[in-house]
Amino acid sequence: MTHIQTTTHLKAFRYRLRPTRAQEAALNEQLRLCRNLYNCALQERRDAYRKAGKTVTGYDQMKYLTEIKAALPEYKGVYSQVLQDVLKRLDKAFKAFFRRVKAGQTPGYPRFQGQDRYDSICYPQSGFSVSEKTAYFSKIGNIRIRLHRPLEGKVKTATITRDCGEWYVSYVCEVEAQPLPETGSSVGVDVGTTWFCITSDGEFVENPRHFQTAMKKLRVAQRAVARKRNKRSNRRRKAVQRVAKLHRKISRQRLDFHHKAAAKLIRENDLIAHEDLNVSGMGRGNLARSIHDVGWGQFFSLLSQKAEWAARKVVRVDPRYTSQRCNACGHTCRENRASQSRFRCVACGHVNNADLNAARNILGRAVPSGINVAVVNASVA
Repeated sequence: MTHIQTTTHLKAFRYRLRPTRAQEAALNEQLRLCRNLYNCALQERRDAYRKAGKTVTGYDQMKYLTEIKAALPEYKGVYSQVLQDVLKRLDKAFKAFFRRVKAGQTPGYPRFQGQDRYDSICYPQSGFSVSEKTAYFSKIGNIRIRLHRPLEGKVKTATITRDCGEWYVSYVCEVEAQPLPETGSSVGVDVGTTWFCITSDGEFVENPRHFQTAMKKLRVAQRAVARKRNKRSNRRRKAVQRVAKLHRKISRQRLDFHHKAAAKLIRENDLIAHEDLNVSGMGRGNLARSIHDVGWGQFFSLLSQKAEWAARKVVRVDPRYTSQRCNACGHTCRENRASQSRFRCVACGHVNNADLNAARNILGRAVPSGINVAVVNASVA
């Protein structure tokens, strides 16, 4: 008897919550208590090291949660695992801090969380459930939920988030991979700022430029904030919220576009090759605004996730000289790149679009890297 091995992956599902005023007050109170616990635990760690040279771990602090509840009865209104997750979150921040110190990077010491910075609580294992119309959370109750698509697999965690005055819940589920049927096709992808991406098949995907489109509205909204000097006024708070909602809309538009572009590539190809770009480093250069607007890092991350779920291959290749190498004869020199969009090989006279030539070079580098590809596009030399 043949056993088919199935692989599982974690997948997040995000839904809108519709709490009543009483429930919203309870959620805000829980955020306040969790934020206070986080800041006090951070203060304890900092004082223990400065005064006694002692390192306090997350496990050490979790042992005192029972005493904290006895001394401060308001913490009895917060689910026990939610409080444990707060201390785990701080412990994770310190581990990341020490890792960066060891690697010689900018350390970034964990900092105290202000009222507007701590906006989520997590149920890591239990204390929650979900039905078609309501989501149950221990110590809070049943909250109306907009379940716009069904959950898949086994639910592992639930995280409630406050986003611009609205409430959402994210369920992380363990789902089985769903391999797509093989297409026998492979593609190289060259990304840019003029075009979002160009494939070795000759497809040019337009760059939507969501941030650039919204710049005028953002400018007006940000000036409205600047005119309100009293930082504690309600009018300034509402103006800040309008700016935050504009940024949220831009982020959602970009994410939706990336999802659709990545899904199309995964659906149509067995192998997708792209350049292994240092996106964070490029985002600090002269084209920082355009690079952040196009969002290559998010796109590549979604592409890898979708490929894993669909049993596809995504290959990152060395980006050096992909735009200067002739796809026809292999000659590489700077003079081959006649202009931003035109490629003309000085050795063989091959003429093509510069980005299309680069995309075919990217695919050519991915194919001989030991990965089995059924069919390589005939257009690639």
